[in-house]
Amino acid sequence: MSDITIRDIAKLCGVGVSTVSRAMNDHPDINPETKAKIMQVIEEHNYIPNNSARNLKRSESNTIALLMKGIDNPFFQGMFHIFEEMLSRRDYAFILQKVGFDEDEINVALELEKEKKLKGIIFLGGRIRESTRDFSLLGVPYILCTVRQPQKPGESTAHFVAIDDVKESFKVVDYLCSLGHKKIAIITSLQEERGVGSLRYEGYCKALEKNGIALDKELVCYMKHDLASFSAENGYAVTQELLASGKEFTAVFAASDMTAIGVCKAILESGSRIPEDYSVVGFDGLDLTHFYHPSITTIHQPINDMVKAAVQMLFALMEGNRYEGEQIFEAKLEVRESTGPVKGRAAIDEVVEV
Repeated sequence: MSDITIRDIAKLCGVGVSTVSRAMNDHPDINPETKAKIMQVIEEHNYIPNNSARNLKRSESNTIALLMKGIDNPFFQGMFHIFEEMLSRRDYAFILQKVGFDEDEINVALELEKEKKLKGIIFLGGRIRESTRDFSLLGVPYILCTVRQPQKPGESTAHFVAIDDVKESFKVVDYLCSLGHKKIAIITSLQEERGVGSLRYEGYCKALEKNGIALDKELVCYMKHDLASFSAENGYAVTQELLASGKEFTAVFAASDMTAIGVCKAILESGSRIPEDYSVVGFDGLDLTHFYHPSITTIHQPINDMVKAAVQMLFALMEGNRYEGEQIFEAKLEVRESTGPVKGRAAIDEVVEV
């Protein structure tokens, strides 16, 4: 039997791992020419996955894979330690697998499933997919944690644990509006990214609309490609550019707490004050935001409850029990020192407009 892997087959054919898997499993949604090419390469390299042997080995293992997209994100790191503790209590080992920004997490999962003895998979982070179809390629139970995956009628269920990012972002931006802010900038994920950043942007837009504030595209700031997403470094660089642009704003909604910390640093270095000149809000509820000066207003995600629910859901699926596809948790707005009412020239402008 050849040592070639499914990822090698994908590279030789110029397609993704999930496409190779669909070809081997005779899925109808694949181009016939592409399928023929894949099957020819499989035959030429004598690639014969031994599914029965893999399933036998998997049944004897106690290993769960944790696929983390954004391994440098302190929010995910905090969840990782809780997962580690909960799984060890059940005498399960786990594999931590980093998923790069440009990698497809399902492709990574398919390769890992082939190479390791897995009982289940937990996805931390990742993009929102247009379809749950690719998840059906996985041969083990899985849970999406922190990503809410919409499902189309007739599609297989995608099991997930998350908050409602649109609703919670609406909550924090609506709070800024209640303080009199009308010129609210947002720092969100990469423009082309379809993930929690896009959902938090949607909540931002809905809050502005509810408060009768027109969306100003010049106040919509996207993270930089060459810096880690949702990082303090990214928030710092983007805010420096926003301040230098001369565009008027009185508040910033950062799509993560680490981004908010970078925002605060750029504002304070410019000689401005928080919240007297600019209010800043973050998202996630990292402990660090409480100890930062000024402490940062944020949306606190109940990570302990979310991890517990994800583990319980995964084990129920691994034991062959039926389980509802989703569990949505409520987050909490934690008001701290980084936010305050509009003051100074901006407040005068608001009065004049009224």
